[in-house]
Amino acid sequence: MRNWLPLHTYTYQSYERIRRTGLLRASPPIVLAAGFMALIAVGTLLLALPIAGREPISLFTAFFMATSAVTVTGLTIIDPAVSLTHFGQIVLIGLVQLGGLGFVTFAVVAAITLGKKMSLKHQALALEAFNQTSVSKIRRTAFSVFKLSLGIEAAAAVILALWWWRDYPLATAAYRAVFHAVAAFNNAGFSLFPSSLALFVADPVTILTISFSIILGGIGFSVLSDVGHKKRWTTLLPYTKAILLGTLALNLTGFIAIWALEFNNPDTLGSLSVHGQALAAWLQSVTSRTAGFASIDVTKLHDSSTLVVILLMFIGGGSLSTASGIKIGTFIVLLAAVHSYIFHRKEVVLMKRSVSPDTVQKALALVLVTCVLIFTGVLLLTILERAPFISILFEVVSAVSTTGLSRNLTHTLSAPSQFLLTLLMFAGRLGPLTLVYSLATQKRSRVRYPETEFQVG
Repeated sequence: MRNWLPLHTYTYQSYERIRRTGLLRASPPIVLAAGFMALIAVGTLLLALPIAGREPISLFTAFFMATSAVTVTGLTIIDPAVSLTHFGQIVLIGLVQLGGLGFVTFAVVAAITLGKKMSLKHQALALEAFNQTSVSKIRRTAFSVFKLSLGIEAAAAVILALWWWRDYPLATAAYRAVFHAVAAFNNAGFSLFPSSLALFVADPVTILTISFSIILGGIGFSVLSDVGHKKRWTTLLPYTKAILLGTLALNLTGFIAIWALEFNNPDTLGSLSVHGQALAAWLQSVTSRTAGFASIDVTKLHDSSTLVVILLMFIGGGSLSTASGIKIGTFIVLLAAVHSYIFHRKEVVLMKRSVSPDTVQKALALVLVTCVLIFTGVLLLTILERAPFISILFEVVSAVSTTGLSRNLTHTLSAPSQFLLTLLMFAGRLGPLTLVYSLATQKRSRVRYPETEFQVG
């Protein structure tokens, strides 16, 4: 155990070690956090440039927008279509791309392309970023992420550009198509149209292209890679099957619930045709799982529908994806654990495979830490702001899950509240467990204590 030294002595020794060796001894999560902060800093400076805004953009506004972009959230305090120039919009969507795929992906791909071998520290960093346990899988995962992302984004951009060409000049259609394809795949809710996708509420090509881009980006790269390599249901990994079924179940459940609760609401679905209602309910269900687009006014949703949306935001997408939330895998593991307890099974079983106790504990810890983040954010916002509780809860869950939906509250908040949202977005994107790991060194104790009965429930 390290001998405790005065803070100034320990700081000086750390500085001398860095100066001599050029190395900063930090855990992978801290390096990842530092990388995201550096990207946010660069984005802030670029967005604060005079050429980025049609009108001068304050440094704090640039910081908020950069954080929202890097964390692939989509919450805004200015309208990107109105307040940003083409340069500013390109910077914004570039930050989304870098934040969505992760700066580690680009670093690993660049290192491999140059023929450089990865050091042990770089391997640990990549393992943390890709949520992998095997170094041999890093290279394949990095290239898969890169190729799948560009391929899906390119396909979506081509479809949207050709479809929107009917109403806009080709250059404008192509520019907006690329912007929305990148934003959709990376699950960031930025849009260059007024009121997000309200213009296309009954447009099947736009809605389906955007929604399936969101699903593919949020389902997880490991799932996409497994499906791409094996192509048969019987040969897929149990995890892949569980995530695919879970994604389908969540999207359909949200779709049916929102349609059933809102079909007679004249401010949302009530004024639309049947196929328009179906498309709007489908997009709202899909986008609520951390994407942030909207084709209807979410401020006019019934409270019951709003709670459904909050639940979908809380669950989020798949692991190793551009989505956040507690993740589908976490939700499925907890459901399996509850099922096993109710039916008195000693093991937690999923897809005829047992789930390790460590995985169950990780799922429980992740949910608890996320709930603590949400509770803290809601408590502080209720102290700082005078706003309806449902709107504050919605805003905080949207920030923590990096969804980007808002009940028109973000731009009306005070500067301290907006800064709080940036902290919540950063924590949500980095991952609550990773954040906690970054703040405290994990230690394994060799001491074993006798068991005791402890009442719960």
